[in-house]
Amino acid sequence: MDLSSDERDVVQYLKSWKEQFVSGKEICRRAAGKKRFQKEPHWFFRIMPLMMEKGVIETDGSGHYRVKGEETKKQDRTKQKKWVSPQIARILKQSGKTFELNDGEE
Repeated sequence: MDLSSDERDVVQYLKSWKEQFVSGKEICRRAAGKKRFQKEPHWFFRIMPLMMEKGVIETDGSGHYRVKGEETKKQDRTKQKKWVSPQIARILKQSGKTFELNDGEE
């Protein structure tokens, strides 16, 4: 997917916030630098509809944005089965019983 330099600046800035939503005003202020903000304080709102159409960013409906897809990556990580601690795993293994994790998936 081809992104303009402004779009790349926005994506890089939003990636630093992980899965948090960031206000449009904050993106205008910080993503492309102080000089850009002084010359054109609302530059992000010009490119925002195109970025949403491309599926690069998403909104929470209240003027805050994030890189699209970060939440799904987080959900994939939480689906991995892990023990709470190695000590608990050792205790369960020493008990000789077999334990199955039922996470509600069928």
